Amino acid sequence: MVMTATAADTTPTSIERAMMIALDEATAAALHSDVPVGAVVLHDDEVIARRHNERERTGDPAAHAEILAIRDAASTIGSWRLDACTLVVTLEPCAMCAGALVNARLGRLVFGATDPKAGAVTSHFGLLDGAPLNHRVPHEVGPFAAECGELLQSFFRARR
Repeated sequence: MVMTATAADTTPTSIERAMMIALDEATAAALHSDVPVGAVVLHDDEVIARRHNERERTGDPAAHAEILAIRDAASTIGSWRLDACTLVVTLEPCAMCAGALVNARLGRLVFGATDPKAGAVTSHFGLLDGAPLNHRVPHEVGPFAAECGELLQSFFRARR
């Protein structure tokens, strides 16, 4: 039996749509000289928060896209427990952000590019995998990983 593609086959999934939004957010970060990282929080496949890095813009060392997005998401749903939420982010979270995801009891993480230098999910530490911490966050590399990596590489190439 031969299968033919239908219009439904080309419709982006909620994760793909979220990663496209996260890439837009990452691009916005670069416009004010912040490392281009964008994050989106989904609840029931709907975007409830979208942010980008703002460390340079605000002078706040904790103003990573993930931290800002989960703060906004918690405010939107009225709870710090984000177990029914998915965070979609363009770069593998660092130790600070991974710790925040555990503390927020995040339901799922999808990230684009891995971060061999500071990534704390798969590159180093495995902080979302449970022990010794009290919560495990399921995680996976998502769509557009190459595009996420290229955006970061272009940003840093331009700075050298």
